[in-house]
Amino acid sequence: MSRFSSSSTPYKSNVICEDTFRDLRLEGKVAIITGGASGIGASTARLFHANGAKVIIADIQDELGRSTAEKLGENAYFVHCDVSKEDDVRDLVDAAVARHGKLDIMYNNAGVLDKPLAGILESTKSDLDKVVSVNVVGAFLGAKHAARVMIPRRKGCILFTASACTSIAGLSSHPYTASKYAIWGLARNLAAEVGEFGVRVNCVSPYAVLSTGMTPISGGAAEVAQMEEMVSEIGNLKGHILKAEDVAMAALFLASDEAHYVSGLNLLVDGGFSVVNPSLPRPSL
Repeated sequence: MSRFSSSSTPYKSNVICEDTFRDLRLEGKVAIITGGASGIGASTARLFHANGAKVIIADIQDELGRSTAEKLGENAYFVHCDVSKEDDVRDLVDAAVARHGKLDIMYNNAGVLDKPLAGILESTKSDLDKVVSVNVVGAFLGAKHAARVMIPRRKGCILFTASACTSIAGLSSHPYTASKYAIWGLARNLAAEVGEFGVRVNCVSPYAVLSTGMTPISGGAAEVAQMEEMVSEIGNLKGHILKAEDVAMAALFLASDEAHYVSGLNLLVDGGFSVVNPSLPRPSL
């Protein structure tokens, strides 16, 4: 596999701020983001808020979730929610509707990892139970209770964070891959059902996004940066590093009215990794 030259400068995503956008693409919309205290969820919360949405950050990380909401200020608040528990998810959705009168966007983003790249013989039932209870059950419950309040209004957007592993094999462990395929299957089936009621359903499927909150990295930001460089080198789109903000931008498009006729889509944010054979020799330019 070709390596990038020492002169390549990896792409760094811009810091998201309110001045980044001239148009408020989610103005007046109400959005719940599960797993919103850190990583992709926190980046999405900031971006949705900057685009005019009223944001409900849902997570089990209470201190971090409250801090994220407080930094956003008005029209952002935190709700403790364990997405594996139906009572928590039902109460979360009911609280959003009670406060704002509606729910426009439900982003089922909460997720966990098991052992990275473990083979089938190293994988355990507890690994499978862990990712299914959060990734699959959380996505199912979020979709169910969002649909409950969106169907009567005949409008709404349900999003999921899946993974590029739904498009190419060998990117993650078997339990994690199974959980993300289940999410994509749920999204497709749900899109077929709720389209009749004007509700859109889509997935965002990123390549590897590294953060201290999601990956088993103990060395802090410096080690994350080093790992990002390594993952970028393996990836297809050289000179670019995938950040949580980039996934948030994809979610923003799918949540906005710009995607008003987009449903049943698995939007890959993988720099083309899943459409090429990484074992093929690359020509030197």
